[in-house]
Amino acid sequence: MDVTGDELAGVVELFGGLTREELRNGLAELAFKRGEEYDPDVFADDIQAGIEGYYLIALESGDVEGTDEPVLVAGPAAFPELPEDARDLVHILDVDERAIDRETAGRRAAERFRADAAQALDDGDDDRITTLIDVSYELEAWGDVDLADVRDRLD
Repeated sequence: MDVTGDELAGVVELFGGLTREELRNGLAELAFKRGEEYDPDVFADDIQAGIEGYYLIALESGDVEGTDEPVLVAGPAAFPELPEDARDLVHILDVDERAIDRETAGRRAAERFRADAAQALDDGDDDRITTLIDVSYELEAWGDVDLADVRDRLD
């Protein structure tokens, strides 16, 4: 089953946030319903790509009540949409809705952005730099953070 970054964001948003394992299991359930391969590990690369593209933001363990594991939330680059039959996951997965503190999410996203920007500059990766400049504007609006200094270095 192919899944887009926006669909990943849509699934996590159903619950407020999901751990990687919960998201993989949810995607496997959707694939099973479609008669496709449903090994949860198949979705690890899609989830990692969603994180790298800022469709998902990883919060640290302890950032979200109700779990001591890192939780993924819909990120600033996402326009969350639900894959077919995704609403059924609310009844299938044994996960309560999670309240996400937007300030914490914004802070974590900004921390990661700063690290990604430094890496892109060190690598001289022009494509990644261009992507990060675009993401910086979305992240500022989404996370109520100021990234002008990093954007200036990237530019």
